[in-house]
Amino acid sequence: MSVSTQCALFSLSAAGWITRMRLQVGHWFSHGRVPYAWLVLSLVAVGVPLVSGDYWLNAILIPFLILSLAGLGLNVLTGYAGQTSLGSGGFMAVGAFATYACLIHFQLSFLLAIFLGGGVAALVGLFFGLPSAKIKGFYLMVTSLAAQFFLEWVFVKFPWFYNYSSSATISSPPITVFGWAIASPLSKYYLVLVLVSFLTWVAVNLTRSQVGRNWMAIRDMDTAAAVIGIRVHRSKILAFAISSFYLGIAGALWVFAYLGSAGVQSFSLQRSFQVLFIIIIGGLGSISGNFIGAAFISLLPLLLDFLAHTFFARMVDAGLLQNLQKVIFGSLIVWFLIKEPEGIARFISHLRGRLAVWPLRF
Repeated sequence: MSVSTQCALFSLSAAGWITRMRLQVGHWFSHGRVPYAWLVLSLVAVGVPLVSGDYWLNAILIPFLILSLAGLGLNVLTGYAGQTSLGSGGFMAVGAFATYACLIHFQLSFLLAIFLGGGVAALVGLFFGLPSAKIKGFYLMVTSLAAQFFLEWVFVKFPWFYNYSSSATISSPPITVFGWAIASPLSKYYLVLVLVSFLTWVAVNLTRSQVGRNWMAIRDMDTAAAVIGIRVHRSKILAFAISSFYLGIAGALWVFAYLGSAGVQSFSLQRSFQVLFIIIIGGLGSISGNFIGAAFISLLPLLLDFLAHTFFARMVDAGLLQNLQKVIFGSLIVWFLIKEPEGIARFISHLRGRLAVWPLRF
């Protein structure tokens, strides 16, 4: 074969590869399948440590990623499987206290301890998910609320969980991962980023698998799902277990990568409502919606606080200013829910569809 023929064949194969890539990218954009969460996390991983200080890492980015993971855990249960829950804070507490017990009482490595803590949370979630075989809707939500209060009582009643500390709190011991000391804000940020990215990748593939399709069938109509052969009760319990696993790891990261020291009050009912608002605002049944909702919940109050102190600090009393911020924040939540009940992720999807055919109407 001559050199010119080889060059021609190479050019044709390269052109074919480029054409296939263009078609694939176009398919992603036209069907809304661009992996936004991965793109955002990649940009954050590369750019933020170069331009931000410790305040951004400690006060904004680390809690944003952890709340996104907690929202992802609840969204698996509520958004995909259709099971309501108000016990997110309790399952986060299980993961945090179980991880602490593995570190202090059993002297395990941090990565092993945090995944075991998530496993313990999954077992607890599986137990409290058993009533889902007989009840659903409002009654199941009340059951999860009872689990929240029961778990709070357990971690206050038995001092073993917080190593008999007089303050009834758990504190993060020195943490190393593969010989790397996790002490600086940057190292904690990278640890959280890697764990959240990995668990998000697992959740994306899980929701696209047969298990995820079973959950969505149960969410839409559990009777029809049972008729076509889906084991409804087993799928519901699995959803509770996986959701609690994610929430347990989020709770452990909340203590050991963000707060440094925490008690049961850090995982109260208010935390459960916060996680619930994240998935409602971001979008039920959406992976990217968890990150959007967490950004809304964590960043918007900071923005309102900055604007209030910048423009109205000397005009309005500080207490009244703080209450006005809460009113504005709540009003924006209500407005978003009225404008797009399926969450900001669906609003962005609709906007992207309109921009794709602009200036035409559809």
